[in-house]
Amino acid sequence: MIGDLGTKIIDHVKRYVTVLVAGSALAGTIGARAFPVQPPAAIPSEARAIAYLAREVPAWREEHPCYSCHNNGDAARALVAGLGRAPEARAALDDTLKWLSEPTRWETNGGGEGGADDRRLARIQFAHATTAAFRAKLTSKSAVDSAAAIVAADQQDDGSWRLDSSDSIGSPATYGTALATVFARRTLIASGLTSMKDRITRAERWLARVAIHNTPDAAAIMFAIADGPDTPAPGNWRAAAELLRKGQGRDGGWGPYVTSPAEPFDTALATLALHGLAGRPSRAEPAFTKATLTDAIAKGRAYLIRQQLADGSWNETTRPAGQTSYAQRISTTGWALLALIETSTAR
Repeated sequence: MIGDLGTKIIDHVKRYVTVLVAGSALAGTIGARAFPVQPPAAIPSEARAIAYLAREVPAWREEHPCYSCHNNGDAARALVAGLGRAPEARAALDDTLKWLSEPTRWETNGGGEGGADDRRLARIQFAHATTAAFRAKLTSKSAVDSAAAIVAADQQDDGSWRLDSSDSIGSPATYGTALATVFARRTLIASGLTSMKDRITRAERWLARVAIHNTPDAAAIMFAIADGPDTPAPGNWRAAAELLRKGQGRDGGWGPYVTSPAEPFDTALATLALHGLAGRPSRAEPAFTKATLTDAIAKGRAYLIRQQLADGSWNETTRPAGQTSYAQRISTTGWALLALIETSTAR
């Protein structure tokens, strides 16, 4: 029993989210939106982030001639995960879910800042959100099957998915090859189509050969472990776990490299990756014991909460750091929210 106080707090959070969603029409331009009211300190970080994204996700399409793969991909996926906390945010997803349920329309999407300039990236982000919506029973199996077929066509001969915007290291709005491959593979797995088995195997072989030099690649390998029991190869996942152990700073966060200052995106990825390891402790050893794994996740979560801005978002992680990008901010916020939701003891 949560008691009267717990009930009052939950009701307060729900009312707060509803007010923020309803107040979206009063907001200014996308790049400068602010909360209609200053968030009370008692409002949980997840609720504040959900409110922010519930405003931003539908706003892009209302003001631009395209669906943004960041707003309607990464951010929408985070909102799907947050619906259990704030059912009122469901209305903010209506148009996006309709878009995601019709993958054949994705190729007609426009471009622009925050839009689908990189078609392969957009296909993976939309497919990833479609997969999350399917698992939450918000879209159909046929939508996932169509998404899988579209994404599969972009697989390289070596089993990976390489993007036009692939950097030497992934970012919230560019992913990088390892993350793109893991998320594309995730959609193929969700489809359950026999025709995808060989493509999944080829992706697994590629992932098992990835040299682990940075946090996004290490996190990608950990995500792959959580998605399937037989991949990647032992030496690969041990190297990934060890990099994540070494890379956590005293502030609890992770940067792109072991010696880099912490960033919200890298911290969200690492925290989610370690959370996935918590369900498979043998894959965490010897880098982590059960106790040190739990401690690392808690510190990563605490870092994200400290870094959250007043409007519920997080400063965008960019490569190089310190740049301004609405697309990167939206994706960064989506990943941070996902990490908080997945690691919350209130789940």
